[in-house]
Amino acid sequence: MRIAVGGIHTECSTYSPVLMTVEDFRVLRGGDLLASEYFGFLEAAGVEHLPLMHARAVPGGPVSRVAYEAFKTEFLDRLKAVLPVDGLYLAMHGAVNVEGMDDAEGDWIAAARSVVGEGCVVAASYDLHGNVSQRIIDQLDIFAAYRTAPHIDVRETMVRAWSLLVNALKSGKRPGIAWSPVPVLWPGERTSTEDEPAKSLYRALPEIDQRRGILDANLMIGYVWADEPRATACAVVTATDKQAAVCEAEKIALSYWEARNHFVFGPVTGPLDAMLDIAENASTGPVILADSADNPTGGGVGDRADVLKALLDRGFDGALVAGITDPPAVAACFAAGEDARIKLRIGGALDPSSAPVAIEAEVVLLYDPGPADERQAVIKAGGVTVVLAARRRPYHNIADFERLRLDPRSVRILVVKSGYLSPELAPIANPNLMALTQGVVNQDIERLVSERRARPAFPFDRDFDYTPRARLSARWQD
Repeated sequence: MRIAVGGIHTECSTYSPVLMTVEDFRVLRGGDLLASEYFGFLEAAGVEHLPLMHARAVPGGPVSRVAYEAFKTEFLDRLKAVLPVDGLYLAMHGAVNVEGMDDAEGDWIAAARSVVGEGCVVAASYDLHGNVSQRIIDQLDIFAAYRTAPHIDVRETMVRAWSLLVNALKSGKRPGIAWSPVPVLWPGERTSTEDEPAKSLYRALPEIDQRRGILDANLMIGYVWADEPRATACAVVTATDKQAAVCEAEKIALSYWEARNHFVFGPVTGPLDAMLDIAENASTGPVILADSADNPTGGGVGDRADVLKALLDRGFDGALVAGITDPPAVAACFAAGEDARIKLRIGGALDPSSAPVAIEAEVVLLYDPGPADERQAVIKAGGVTVVLAARRRPYHNIADFERLRLDPRSVRILVVKSGYLSPELAPIANPNLMALTQGVVNQDIERLVSERRARPAFPFDRDFDYTPRARLSARWQD
C-alpha cells in the first residue's frame, strides 16, 4: 500500500494587516518530513509512505496569495510524481485564510482529490480551532481533530487519522463522514478543555468512538477571528454506518449548543490595569500575565508594547516581558553590543496601529543562532526585562527562556503573549492572570467587525432557535 503524506498548517486572523509569506513557514520536504519528530510515527507493515511537503507556520495574518499558490503548486507536483497512491494523509490546521480566497483548506483538499482520484482514501487531521465546510467534508473519507486545548494531543490526533486510513486500506472498507454545523463561535480562551463545560464535552468523545458503526467523533470549536462564511463550530463524525454517524453528529452538536451560555474564561481575567493591580499586590509568584489580544499562537501580530508601557508607567520592579517582535530594535541591540545603553522605540514594527514606546535600556544578552530572523535580544529598562525577537514567535516553553539565560520562576511577574497558558507555564503560574488587551485577536468578540460571517451566530446574535441537522459527505451519499 502506498500512502502519500503532506499538508499546510497555520491559523490566520483576518483582522491582522500583516500577510504571511513563504519565509514565515517551516517547510518539510521528502525524507526530512519522515525524519521529523512531527511525522515520526509513520510506520506500518506493508505500507510505503511517500513524503511530499508540509508547510507550517506560527499563526498570523492571512497568507499571501503568492505564497499559498507556491506551496499548493509544489505539493500537487510532488503528489503527481508519486502516483498511483492508495491513500493520502493530510496534516492540516483548518483555519488558513488566503488573501482573495474563501475556504483555503477546501481549495487545497479538492485540488489534491482531483489528482489522486475518487478511488483513493483521503484522511485529514485538524486543529479543533479549524473551520469546516461542506467542500472540505465532500473530499474526505476520514476526519480526526484535536480533543485538547491547550493542545497536548497533536501527535495522538495525527495517529488517529493515519491509523484509520491504514485500517481502511487493509480492510477494504471505506469510512464516510457526517457533520453538523453549530451556529456558535467562542474563542479558544473560553473553551479550554481544562475547564467546564468543554472538559465534559470532550471527555465524552472517546466513548462515542466505541459505539457501533462509529470510528472517530469530533467537536470543532472553530476559529472566531476569521470573518468568513465557514467560520462556525460543528460536530464531525467518521463512521462506517451512515445512520449512526448522523445520529451522533447531531447529539454532539446539540450538546455544544445547549452549553453555549456556560463558557467562561478559565484564569482570572479582566482589563489590563485591574490585572496589574492584582500582580502588584500579590504575595506569591511568579504571577504570569497573558497579553491575550496580541497572542501569536492565536494569530496575533506580537509587536504590541501596551503592557510594557503600563509596567514602566507604574515603575514595576521584577517584571519579565517575553517577548515583543521588533526587528529594527533587535538590529539596534546587535549593532550596539552587550552591556551597551541605547535608546529604543519598541513596538509597532509590524502593525502601524500599535503605538511604540520610547525607552533607554541596557542590552543584557544577544542570542544569535545563525539566521538573522532568529536573533533575539534581552534588554533591561528600570525594573523591567524585555525579550525582543526579530521574527514573530511565542515564548511558551521553559527552553525558550533557558536559552536566553532567563528563569521565569524567579521573577515577580512574567508577561507572555498568550491566551490560556501553555502546558509548561501553567504549572508555575502563581497566580495565572489574563489581561483583556488590544490586538487582532481581541477577546471582546461581540464587537468584532462581522461583514462576511454567517448569521445568526451566537454570541453575536442571541435570540434565535437552532435544531441540529447533520449532512453527509457527497462521497458517502451513494
